Amino acid sequence: MSYITDIKTFAALGSGVIGSGWVARALANGLDVVAWDPAPGAEAALRERVANAWPALEKQGLAAGASPERLRMASTVENCVAEADFIQESAPERLTLKLELHATISAAARPDALIASSTSGLLPSDFYAKASHPERCVVGHPFNPVYLLPLVEVVGGQHTAPAAIDAARLVYQRLGMRPLHVRKEVPGFIADRLLEALWREALHLVNDGVATTGEIDDAIRYGAGLRWSFMGTFLTYTLAGGKSGMRHFMQQFGPALQLPWTYLPAPALTDQLIDDVVDGTTAQLGQHRIEALERYRDDALLAVMAALEKVRAEHGVDVDA
Repeated sequence: MSYITDIKTFAALGSGVIGSGWVARALANGLDVVAWDPAPGAEAALRERVANAWPALEKQGLAAGASPERLRMASTVENCVAEADFIQESAPERLTLKLELHATISAAARPDALIASSTSGLLPSDFYAKASHPERCVVGHPFNPVYLLPLVEVVGGQHTAPAAIDAARLVYQRLGMRPLHVRKEVPGFIADRLLEALWREALHLVNDGVATTGEIDDAIRYGAGLRWSFMGTFLTYTLAGGKSGMRHFMQQFGPALQLPWTYLPAPALTDQLIDDVVDGTTAQLGQHRIEALERYRDDALLAVMAALEKVRAEHGVDVDA
């Protein structure tokens, strides 16, 4: 089977934070976008989110013909996907909901249209169980803000054809993304499993009174977070081993893995812990509105990505190597 990769019309089902991010990215790449969301006021909320993202996308650079005016809303799932070249579902993380939704989507979609889900951890073999032509169904798990961050995890189910994985990766590349093929169906995939481990430890540190939410964020953004943005974990630790590299690092610091530094299981989400986290993040927000901080985040991401691109070019480092 041959799948459409030179897409013109992008269908987006669900228009929350993730769904609206997909819409903004697709529009910025000069595509026509058809969206569907049954929530009251969904269209107004979606257009507001796209408008808030657009200044950052303009700074990054728009494709020819890119415009928020190329977005239209559909009244039904069937109308949303009927003429779409590529379909991205971003509905709430409920298995029963996605199972029925994808039965409807796949029955109405063109057989050569790829279908992707933004799920952050549900397994495609489960929620594509009732889908028509499940061989063209994948997970395309993005990261917030979807319209700027390039990573998308591509995961196939037990019926997904290798050609569909390849085609989906090509579509995402043409949307300016960095697709990462997750080789096995595992809950949480790759990135969220790593983030979840960090999140659990952070909650323990708050729960035990070791640090505030702001202090924990500072520990990341002024330390490891700066290195992670251009080198990740394994290459960072390779350099920490000096000239002998990773083998020396593992020999020197490997024994520390047996020390009780981390908890791994999450702490109980007591009312007190929830209050401490909410109070801490409220203090971090200060007088800033969420929308204003989203624009700050977007500008900061653009600055970091531009700086990294410049330094990589100077040093001849291929980010994909």
